Amino acid sequence: MNQTSYWLAKDDLLNDLDVAKTQWEHFTAIVIAGMGFFTDAYDLFSIANVTKLLGRIYYTEEGSKYPGSLPPNVSMAVNGVALCGTLAGHIFCCWLGDKLGRKKVYGIILALMVIASLASGLSFGDTPKGVISTLCFFRFWLGFGIGV
Repeated sequence: MNQTSYWLAKDDLLNDLDVAKTQWEHFTAIVIAGMGFFTDAYDLFSIANVTKLLGRIYYTEEGSKYPGSLPPNVSMAVNGVALCGTLAGHIFCCWLGDKLGRKKVYGIILALMVIASLASGLSFGDTPKGVISTLCFFRFWLGFGIGV
């Protein structure tokens, strides 16, 4: 299919969608798109709530009257690394989708997102720095998957 026929077929499809009566498939598409947006936003922005807990668990000083908080550089790293991964994933996976096919790449990225989400929750390490490092590593890959 050459480029001209691709755009003509796309225009026909969009026209068919515009003139079609509202059907169950329309609502299904809206729900699927909405859930995709919800899960992406949840994965990217839920970490802000977790950073307070991380500070209380890993950065509380003995005998301190007030619970700990993350140092600013650690907080920025934990909050921002997924957004950096999102940018990298968007650039790389769009190119890869053109080469291998979007359906295949989407399946691989979906598996990556599931694994990275679980691994983010199970971050490990002997020291606070180790735990934060593994969390940032897995959050980057989660963001990479979200970028698609």
